[in-house]
Amino acid sequence: MPSVSRTFTTTAPPEAVFDYLADFTHAEQWDPGTRSCERISGDGGVGTTYRNVSSFLGRESVITYTTAELERPTRIHLTGHNEQFDGHDVLGIRAHGTGSEVTYTAEFAFSGAARLAVPVVAAYLPFLAKKTVDQLGACLDRLPSAP
Repeated sequence: MPSVSRTFTTTAPPEAVFDYLADFTHAEQWDPGTRSCERISGDGGVGTTYRNVSSFLGRESVITYTTAELERPTRIHLTGHNEQFDGHDVLGIRAHGTGSEVTYTAEFAFSGAARLAVPVVAAYLPFLAKKTVDQLGACLDRLPSAP
């Protein structure tokens, strides 16, 4: 199962980071692969589902994400699924000075014909992780900072 994990800091406090990231519709802003993301059920808490349209290595796919865990303000866990993909996105948040330290971990599993892409995905992940963390960090740094 290919995976990637990155840790970075932001000027935003943990509560602001948590609130922003727990609303997965914001993925349109911080995830370079997300083309659209809409909530399809739930109130934003555990069990909420999202329809995410992503572009990955030139291929567009629809993935249903479900909020699996929310531990305010320290942990968010989302699971993603379609016919050929299962994924886990885990975001850990902790206070760091007046801002936050965020650890973003993504794990991917493929089935069917998509399994053939695993070596390509594994090679592409470091590039994608850097791009995602850069974009996510910029979005979080625009959130209001602690007083």
